[in-house]
Amino acid sequence: MAELQAFVVGTVDEFPPGKVPRIIEVGGRSVGVYNVEGTFYAVQNVCPHALGPICRGTFGGTFLPSEPGEWTAGLENRVIRCPRHRFEFDITTGESVMGAVKQKLVTFPVSIEGDEVKVTMRPRPSAVAGAPAERP
Repeated sequence: MAELQAFVVGTVDEFPPGKVPRIIEVGGRSVGVYNVEGTFYAVQNVCPHALGPICRGTFGGTFLPSEPGEWTAGLENRVIRCPRHRFEFDITTGESVMGAVKQKLVTFPVSIEGDEVKVTMRPRPSAVAGAPAERP
């Protein structure tokens, strides 16, 4: 198994804060990198429910459990919604919002060193061997 590796994915300026991720190939995977008010998150661009490209879905908040007739918004700038079946996942933990599915979204640690954004992961064997990157 490959060792953990920190991949430079760009500079902080290349990831402006907002709701649209930058989708990049890193370590043999398609990864969405999000800048949420200066905090960076990286998720594998694969919905764990049906294996679709989740980073093409919407990003924002959701509604929380509340009393009948009430609508309570929450988890703002933490929820990615799959474009296929609308399942929601928290990008900070990878967990399904409200336990809709048991599978977790694959997340990766992100660090900032100087002005470089780095994503840490175990690269796929094909990436280590220099083979073309796999697409989700």
